[in-house]
Order: sequence, then structure tokens, then C-alpha cells
Amino acid sequence: MDRIVHGSIFALGSAFIVLLAVMAFGASSVSYASGLEYTRGLENLGILGEYEQAQPIPEPLADEQVRTDWHTGLYGSLGKDEHSTITPFGAQLFFNGGFGGIRADALNPDYRLVPGDQVILRLWGAIEFDKILPVDAQGNIFIPTIGPVMVQGLTYKQLDGTVSAAVKSVYPEEVYIYVKLQGVQPIAVFVAGYVKRPGHYAGTPTESLLYFLAQADGIDDELGSYRQIKILRGNRVIAKVDLYEFLLRGKLPRPQFREGDTILVEERGSVVTVTGDVTRDYHYELTPGSTNGAELLELARIKPNVSHALLRGTRARGPVSLYLPLDAFSRKSLQNGDEVLFSADRRNETIVIQLEGSFHGASRYALPKDARLHELLDAIAVPRKLTDVKSVSLRRISIANQQKQSLMESLRRLETTYLGAPANTLEEAEIRVQEAELIRKFVGRASLIEPTGRLVVTQNDRIMDVRLEDGDVITLPEFSDAIQISGEVLMPRAVVYKAGLSVTDYIDGVGGFTQHADKNRILVMRRNGDVRQAWDVELRPGDEILVLPLVSTKNLQLASAMAEILYRIAIAAKVILDL
Repeated sequence: MDRIVHGSIFALGSAFIVLLAVMAFGASSVSYASGLEYTRGLENLGILGEYEQAQPIPEPLADEQVRTDWHTGLYGSLGKDEHSTITPFGAQLFFNGGFGGIRADALNPDYRLVPGDQVILRLWGAIEFDKILPVDAQGNIFIPTIGPVMVQGLTYKQLDGTVSAAVKSVYPEEVYIYVKLQGVQPIAVFVAGYVKRPGHYAGTPTESLLYFLAQADGIDDELGSYRQIKILRGNRVIAKVDLYEFLLRGKLPRPQFREGDTILVEERGSVVTVTGDVTRDYHYELTPGSTNGAELLELARIKPNVSHALLRGTRARGPVSLYLPLDAFSRKSLQNGDEVLFSADRRNETIVIQLEGSFHGASRYALPKDARLHELLDAIAVPRKLTDVKSVSLRRISIANQQKQSLMESLRRLETTYLGAPANTLEEAEIRVQEAELIRKFVGRASLIEPTGRLVVTQNDRIMDVRLEDGDVITLPEFSDAIQISGEVLMPRAVVYKAGLSVTDYIDGVGGFTQHADKNRILVMRRNGDVRQAWDVELRPGDEILVLPLVSTKNLQLASAMAEILYRIAIAAKVILDL
């Protein structure tokens, strides 16, 4: 095994093994000054008339001017339109949450019986009995020959044991018992406070708080609190609910409601608006009292690569803007009305390069950002008798994107130039229709082409020492004994290379040109990605001969434009587009 050596290029050393990056970020603060005075330049010189003189800018204009949009990374305040598209965290509960649909099944094991409930009791054996017994105002059911049995306050799962014990106290043997709760007393609950439709809503005692809130169309987005909700029974608070606990941890108090209970949604507390590199923008409500960035980080779902936060708000001394690393932001105090933009400003100090073709060892390498091609190649072992080290090439994502963008721009210009051309006669109009159909099909097929992004890194059989980029794919091809002939020839195929033969000889050997061939546009593609005109090249093993098609149209300008695009496609993607 040998290695690709390039004279003065240093071998891959410890820089590829250990990479340490230390980044220090500081916080910056922006303050605003007011009270600046402006003079009217020519007002007192008597040169211009009163109505021709410069006028002072009216004071209210300052609020109407477009402010810098800090959402794009620059300083400025969120506009009204942006704020209107951001919803409070938790509002999704009442969009399609399903809490306002069918009432809950009241027959759950933890339901506690109240007056008005109905109990099915069936006895057979020593005594025959089958009736529905209501729970009376004293909380009893009355069983003939047995007497009253207190059931108020019992859970549904306790009901069977209590009734069975009462029956067996009179009929200890040969009696079989079936007990079931048939129905519960319906109730109505008041929903008040900052909801969209306060009112009195019917339900069952075991409904969840979310059911009644959904009946009121949810919490008011501008004024209502998702974190401060009370359930009142008379003047007593029986439960306090924070819906963030339900959204984030699945915890929701489930008191058994009674007739006349009140759900009170209090006014929204301090709110911080979160945007940037997060899964979704939201207004987050903070808990009462002092709150820092750490609490917000627990609520907001930031993306994994986030490193900094831009904090904007107003303090006692005026507006403030701070750009902080996450650890510093977590200790920063937040206040009502603050706006926080999370961003990924930690730059990756390594790149990943892929190898393909003929080589030994790993196919991917993690390298420093400033790594160059010679450094990597010096560390790659290759089989010398198999690898064509003079035909190394490189595919790059950024170049492929540029080639695609250039191709799409050329196609757009082609459509703009020729599809809108006017016709002066009927015959010319028919020609325009034919040309339009040709262009439409051509653009449709050409727009599907994906360029390879091939970068030629050899010149005069020497490899240039280019800087590598993340995602680069380096091709180390094997030696080839073939010549590939493709495009507008009768029998496209690969043939064995023979020294001394010309491009024309190889084309004749595969049957010659088709009737659609453009004999003036024949390209030779080197294995390293280099492209040559057929008349200006000496063939080598591994070359590919591409015969471009002739554009069939009487419009010479259109033919020239389409031929130029075909040429670009052949170079960028090694594809001959069939017309």
C-alpha cells in the first residue's frame, strides 16, 4: 500500500486527533437616549418661502416608523402582526382537544355517592328482590325487611361491600346479591373569570375541569391565566389548578363536582414571549414572584443546538437588550412583557468529509474547519496499482446548489423570453404554439435534473490544495481501460480504449451519429470532472464522450438558448437530456 504524497504538504498530524475550541461570549446592553433637538436648516435665512422651508418631523411619527425586526437577528421589537400569530402556551387544549364532547362515564370506582343517585339491587335465593333504590336526602337507600343503609359518601367500589354486609346481617345464608349504580345526579357548574363565555354549564360530578372550561370555549387568550385556576365550593377553595402541570407532566386535580360549584379563571400573570430556534413560538405565563431564565428553559422546547438567548424588555432604568449564553440567561431575572429569542450561535469547529472509490481505511473523517485537501490525502492509504491518483475529484454541496440555482434561472429566462413573444400573423402564431409546447416539455424535464456539484481539483495532472468544506465527497477512482460513448449516437456503450484513436473513430465504432445529434457539440468528460471540447483533447482511458442533441426549431435564438442550457446540464450532471 502507498499513500498520496504531495511534496511540501505536511502530513496529517495531531491536529486531526485532538481539537479544542474555546469560545467566550459576552453580554451587551443597548440603551436609548431621548431629548435630541433638530433645527430647521434654512428657516431663518430668508432664502425660501415659508411653505418651501424644511418642516420639523412631528413627534408621533416615531411610533409609526418601521422598527428593526429583531426576530431576524437584529435589534428591534416584535411587531403587532407577529404578536398576533403567537398563541399562549396551553391554548391548544381548546382548539381540538376533545374535552367539550361526550360527557364522562360517571360509573368509575372513585365516584362518591350523593343524594339523588340510583342503586340497582337484585337479591335471589332466600329472598327475591329486584328494584332501583334512590339515595334519599339523608344519604340512605331503603331495603324492605332490612331497613335503611347509609351509602352517601361511599365510593362506587365500596358500595357493593356495604350493601352486601347489610343484607347478610339479616339473611346470612342462601342469598345472592347484585349491586350496581345505575345513574348519578346531574349537576351544573358556574364557569367564571377570564374565559371566553362565562356561564352555567351542565355535566356530571366526575367531569374534569377541562370539560367545563371547554363548554365556555376555553380561556381568554389575552387576559386569562392557564396557571391560576380555582375551584370554589361556597366560599371555600377546594382545589387549585395549574394547567402547565397537565400539559407538561399529565397531572390534573380531579375533585368530584357538586351542584353550584364555581370554576374561577384568574387574570393572567407575567408573560414572556419566546421565539427563535424553538419548536414553536409561544407566550409563556410565569409563576407569581421572582422568575429567572431557568424556569423559562424548563417550559420552552428549544432546539438542541441553541447556545444563546436575546432578551429584550423594560426595566426601571429604561429599555434593555441583552445577548447571553444560556448559562448566563438561566440566572437572569425575567419580567412581564419580556421577549426572548433563542439562537444557535455555537459554531461547529469540525467538518465531516466522505471518501468514495479506491482506498483503504475509513470512509468518513472528522477534520478541523481549516483542513485542506493535501492534508487529508496524505493520510489516506491507497492501492497504487488500482487507484488513479491523477483523477481525484471532489463533489461539494454548495456547488451543487449553485449549479441548480443557475439552471433554474436559465430556465426561467427561457420561459420569460420566448413564451411571451407576440405573433403578428396566423402562421407565426402556430409556430409560437409549437415553440411553447417544446419549451414547456424542455423546462419540465430540465428542472428535474440534480447537478453533481463536481469540483475540478486537478490541473496539469497536479492536485490543487483546496480548503475542504463540511459534506465534501472526495472521489478516488480506480484505473479504467474503457471509453464510454453516450448521447446522440446509434449504439451508446463502453468500448475498450485504444491509443491513437480519435473521438470520431470511437463514434463511428458505435454506429455513428443519430439524426438528432449536434455534431458541433461533442464533449469529453474526464474522470476528474474536467470537461473538454472533442476537437481540443487527447483521449485517455476512462474518458466519456458525450454527443449533445440538436434543438429542432426554426427559431435560431431559441435553439441557441436551449443548446446552451443542454451544455450546462451535461457539465453539471453528466446527463444528456433527450429532446
